[in-house]
Amino acid sequence: MRRGPRCGRLRKEPALSAPAAALPTDPLLIEIANYVDGYAVRGDAAWNMARHCLMDSLACALEALDHPDCVRLLGPVVPGITVTHGARVPGTHFLLDPATAAFNIGAMVRWLDFSDTWVATPTTTHPSDDVGAILATADYVSRVRAAGGKPPLAVKDVLEGMIKAHEIQGVLGGELAITDHGVDHPFLAKLAVAAVVAKLLGGTREQIVNAASLALFDVSLCVHRYGSNTGPRKGWAAGDATSQGVRLALMALKGEPGYPQAFSHPQWGFAKTFLGGELPQRRTPFGTAVMENVFFKLLAPVVIHAQSSIECALALHPEVRARLDDIAGIQVATHRITMEKIVKTGPLRNPADRDHCLQYAIAVALLHGRLTAGDYEDAVAADPRIDRLRALMTVKEDPRYTGMYRDTALRANPNAIEVRFKDGTGTGLVEALYPIGHSSRRKEGLPVLERKFEQRVARRFPKRQGAINALCRDHERLLGTPVNAFSDLLAAEA
Repeated sequence: MRRGPRCGRLRKEPALSAPAAALPTDPLLIEIANYVDGYAVRGDAAWNMARHCLMDSLACALEALDHPDCVRLLGPVVPGITVTHGARVPGTHFLLDPATAAFNIGAMVRWLDFSDTWVATPTTTHPSDDVGAILATADYVSRVRAAGGKPPLAVKDVLEGMIKAHEIQGVLGGELAITDHGVDHPFLAKLAVAAVVAKLLGGTREQIVNAASLALFDVSLCVHRYGSNTGPRKGWAAGDATSQGVRLALMALKGEPGYPQAFSHPQWGFAKTFLGGELPQRRTPFGTAVMENVFFKLLAPVVIHAQSSIECALALHPEVRARLDDIAGIQVATHRITMEKIVKTGPLRNPADRDHCLQYAIAVALLHGRLTAGDYEDAVAADPRIDRLRALMTVKEDPRYTGMYRDTALRANPNAIEVRFKDGTGTGLVEALYPIGHSSRRKEGLPVLERKFEQRVARRFPKRQGAINALCRDHERLLGTPVNAFSDLLAAEA
């Protein structure tokens, strides 16, 4: 037998089936996890606005319970299911698993398009899309902990989660043009919720990264928000997205691995697939600016781009209500985003279609001096005076308004209306550059927000309204309240 030359030492070759070196993790995922797990919220402004945001979101949710199309979506996926330590759905008797509760509360908050907004280019978001998922998860965790003899989470934990989820949504909305590529903006809420909820569940930074990476895989189309395709899905799309964020966070806590290049993979990653192939560069560090400057809808449930117009129309109502038949024309000036998204002519098929029509919303406000969720229903829409006023409107872009809208230092939402009469007279131009829900008008806006909340609480909780209102007005006491105790205060009255 022929032998080869002897070697003093055998060289060990790497095993081809051995675990490979870890892939580098997308910087975006690391940044999100570090922010969620390590950023300390300081100063009073963000905490105070988060409390008001919670009140505003609950007001929207409670009002949605007056609408059968929303109520029929609520409850467990399969009737009769009960959940030990389930999360409560405000205004109901439901105690559900946290993912299903997130869908329920998320749908309620967004159903009427009356919740907060962050106006950003390229992607405007509704930051409070995250509230249902964060509240549901914190409630569930608190009940589990209380059952085990451990201290529950406090409402302060909910507010901190909201501050951070709002920030992730708003900052990334200003950098990722997802809607330009047909992706519905609640995707950003799902991403934020997956990370924040993983933290609430007790996850490590690695588990937060894993949860966020899992959230990058699936998107929804935004076709249900625009043009003739507008439909009721826009009312529950955020609840659907954020409930998935909760489910993915729960999976990550059970050990489901993440995908470190889910965002940046050069062939199959999110940026390649859903952003046209470009890998955006991060510009704005995460802080608390979104919560501090969030835009509240306070006068009417209508898409954000119409808020200023409705303020103008309500101001004009006393001057035009007795001269409706004398109106010869209605001139509306707005910015380009309004022109692209909610200027509609022709038939409007359903309430969701109507509340995304600028001309319809203005017509109702001029006609009745109000704009409520009920004004989008068929019975009101059948009034022929609404279509007559719509037909008299001319909507044009004012380039100055477009520039103000896109200026991130201003975050304006300008609109103006002038009504002309057949005798040649007119109302003069009424302009609103910053609607009452804008951060520059907090002094007059926050009392309106508090009334919005207290009116809905009074209708839903006539016996407990005093206790609920007193708690929510007491900042320090609310922050220290156990989440499960706060949630139980919002259970449906007998």
